[in-house]
Amino acid sequence: MRAVSRLAVGATGVLFAAGLLAGCGDAGSSGAQAPAATAGGAGCAPVAGQQLVVLQDDKNLQNSDNVVAAINTKAASPQVVAATNKVAAALDTPKLIQLNRAVDVDRKTPAVAAQEFATANNLTAGIEKGTGGNIIVGEANFSENETLGELYKIVLTAAGYNVTVQQIGNRELYEPALEKGDIQVVPEYAASALDFLNTKVNGANAKPLSSPDITQTMAALRPLGDKVGITFGEPSSAQDQNAFAVTKAFSDKYGVTTLSQLADKCSGTATILGGPPECPQRPKCQQGLVATYNFNAGKFSSLDAGGPQTKNALRTGAISVGLVLSSDGDLATT
Repeated sequence: MRAVSRLAVGATGVLFAAGLLAGCGDAGSSGAQAPAATAGGAGCAPVAGQQLVVLQDDKNLQNSDNVVAAINTKAASPQVVAATNKVAAALDTPKLIQLNRAVDVDRKTPAVAAQEFATANNLTAGIEKGTGGNIIVGEANFSENETLGELYKIVLTAAGYNVTVQQIGNRELYEPALEKGDIQVVPEYAASALDFLNTKVNGANAKPLSSPDITQTMAALRPLGDKVGITFGEPSSAQDQNAFAVTKAFSDKYGVTTLSQLADKCSGTATILGGPPECPQRPKCQQGLVATYNFNAGKFSSLDAGGPQTKNALRTGAISVGLVLSSDGDLATT
């Protein structure tokens, strides 16, 4: 879903290095002007409410940013790959939302949240012992990725390795470290990793390869990983990608649960779309809503990238629909 990387202030941290801004499209536009489109209907005025719900992306606007382990190929023994695949098999988007809620809302540490998840999901059962030795798990600098790193630490420790976790920063920092073997494992996001490696290997103007279909995304990602010395495990069904949320009260009032329904029922002057300043010009944000769904908001409100401004604007009835992250802990049912 992303071009190169997601430099964004997201709900779970300063850098969703896995990709929101680039998920909205290429950097560079101020986003002050919405795409040329006509919002001729009445639209759907905002409805305040505390509970937020994500509208189903039923026409697959967003690409497949599934959580997947990226492993330095020299360290990618069958036991290491199998251990990280245990995390993939146990994780889906609702569980990732709950993990993020535990850290970002309930204020548990990533290590505590990960251990509780591992215990509840019997994560270390049946893990085969490897040859041992040291493994450094690198993390991006936002809480979701830290929690995923702690999950990898748990399963790799169970596989007999001496595991430490080290926060590295954004993809531009951790990907070269992974190639060199300075770190051995990183929690990655499939489509964002593919977009990054595609431009790195094939040039800045390379044709995008990522897809809403995770099978297609992985089929393109693995060969690029081979070229730079990175092996990818099995992708989880958990996704952290751009999403569009409304309040439950809005969804109930207008009968809207999908983006197609939003376009059909709520295109018009009363509808206010909220998101980061660059959203109107991004192919995975307002521009994509127009092109894929023919959704035309009457007004765009410049806020943040899935952060507290956008979520507060939804809850207070300042906007009708807002850009969020699909794994945001605030989306957990309370």
